[in-house]
Amino acid sequence: MVKESHLIKNRKRNRRRAAIRKHLRGTTERPRMVVFRSLKHIYAQIVDDDKGQTMCALSTKSKEFKVETAVKKTELSFQIGLKLGELALAKGITTVAFDRSGYKYHGRVKALADGARKAGLVF
Repeated sequence: MVKESHLIKNRKRNRRRAAIRKHLRGTTERPRMVVFRSLKHIYAQIVDDDKGQTMCALSTKSKEFKVETAVKKTELSFQIGLKLGELALAKGITTVAFDRSGYKYHGRVKALADGARKAGLVF
């Protein structure tokens, strides 16, 4: 059973997400890097909104990403950012627009962004 407070929290996040997406658009030259954070996993993908396609994606559930036991979720997010940055650079993507999807730029979302920057992505 879902508590009312969880519904309100999710509704507020969706409202922030819509406000961010109103101004943020991924192009072919500068695609959008989208983050989704669940309780156990984190997902990130680079999307070209002009063509309507995902250029590359990675998550903690991906087969390409090996999850080690006894590693904190924040550290996993940093590693996802590193790997996604490497994938993007291999495909010729150097700059992205960061879409935090209504989450605070804090914790796992910040760690993912820092990992992507360390890999060489510019945003």
